[in-house]
Amino acid sequence: MRMGLSLTEASGPDALDRLREQIAGAAADGFDSAWMANIFGLDALTALAVAGREVPGIELGTAVVPTYPRHAATLAQQALTVQAALDGRLALGIGLSHQMVIENMFGYSFDKPARHMREYLEILLPLLREGRASFTGETMKAELAMSGPREHETPVLLAALAPRMLHLAGAVADGTILWMTGPDTIESHIVPKLTAAASDAGRPAPRVVCTLPICVTDDPDGARERTSATLTIYGQLPSYRAMLDMEGAAGPGDVALVGDEEQVARQIDHLAEIGVTDFVAACVGDRDEIARTRELLRSRLAN
Repeated sequence: MRMGLSLTEASGPDALDRLREQIAGAAADGFDSAWMANIFGLDALTALAVAGREVPGIELGTAVVPTYPRHAATLAQQALTVQAALDGRLALGIGLSHQMVIENMFGYSFDKPARHMREYLEILLPLLREGRASFTGETMKAELAMSGPREHETPVLLAALAPRMLHLAGAVADGTILWMTGPDTIESHIVPKLTAAASDAGRPAPRVVCTLPICVTDDPDGARERTSATLTIYGQLPSYRAMLDMEGAAGPGDVALVGDEEQVARQIDHLAEIGVTDFVAACVGDRDEIARTRELLRSRLAN
């Protein structure tokens, strides 16, 4: 199982410098990858191209770019440009976002989101893989070719939780990138549906990129409570709430990897056993707890 680090959101006039420092720290610690969310701060693709270009070797991923605000051709053009800047180290994570964001903030319809993603991929993937797309769907259309560089393959990972999205992630994309999804749900729901879709389509084994909060601590109950309080919105958004309910988790803290060094190490090992291909650590806690967590992760990366 590969190990990655979730980058914390940087803001202010030195945001790109601090992002570069985070990426450099992750590379120095031996992480295989570093992943950046695309919410309302820095544009993740642009920021990774600028800051990540200065740090060689480490894979850099978006977790995730919302599809609705960008036409698939526009995203393909941007991703190919970033891939060239990073010399082939980009993993493109994309997702639907949430109804409250897409409808209430952007003003787009969130009707039939799986249809939207299916049509989106009908344009995005051919442009990334062959440089040409010819598609007319119910909501999207593209008739164009792109001349940008395609020396490197660009893996596309979907934020996929529901069955139809998992089918797309396995059958046509390169896998899934998860958030707020616990190990029981990954083992019983995510991995079986994803791998079956890939197998049926004759596709390679899909990546299962699992991002979870992680905290090495002597106060596991307190750490879970604080994590649930800090990440409370993710316990309310319908897609994540469905995964937490499937796990039998009251809130985000209940799916966090929490405990002392030995306990957290066992939880990481369990993720590998159930089919996770990439674990991405979202370190939480106070300064001392984060330092202990990073030390545990460093020790495992060194082995």
